[in-house]
Amino acid sequence: MNIDYHISFDEHFYSVPSRLLHEKVEIRATERMVEIFHQGIQVAIHPRSAVPGRFSTQPEHMPANHRFVAEWSPERFLHWAQEIGPVTAQFVQAVLSSRRHPEQVYRSCMGVLSLSRKHDQPAMETAAQRMLDARLLTYRDLKAELEALVSTASSLAEAEATPLPAHENIRGEPYYS
Repeated sequence: MNIDYHISFDEHFYSVPSRLLHEKVEIRATERMVEIFHQGIQVAIHPRSAVPGRFSTQPEHMPANHRFVAEWSPERFLHWAQEIGPVTAQFVQAVLSSRRHPEQVYRSCMGVLSLSRKHDQPAMETAAQRMLDARLLTYRDLKAELEALVSTASSLAEAEATPLPAHENIRGEPYYS
């Protein structure tokens, strides 16, 4: 079993009842179904998926704190994101909509919101817009874009701070006043 209540089979993640966390389970798969057994008793059945890296989760398998987390909800994440800016809110909405169960991307949403403590609002909005345009909806992609923006901004600031060399053919600011 994986670190949460999902097992990995054929590069896809299937849920099992959360009470079986860290328990050994057996899998029987056909072309269309994946059955999961614990001590010879069937505990889950899912349609087989060929989509790697995604989750097939049955709500009844979720632990109670995933089914209802008082502090975390899609609405709460959208409210927090709206405080950063409208484009960041659109990005968080797209991330939440990218999964059948929004709880699966709560960590990503928390990561996105935590980036606003390190980066200013204009940078967050610019990076979020670029990620939406490119349809890249992960925390990792947004973080990389913000780091690239910071790097570009510091390079431009260095270039502006470097005085022009003194030369008779360079007229300078007084000439244009």
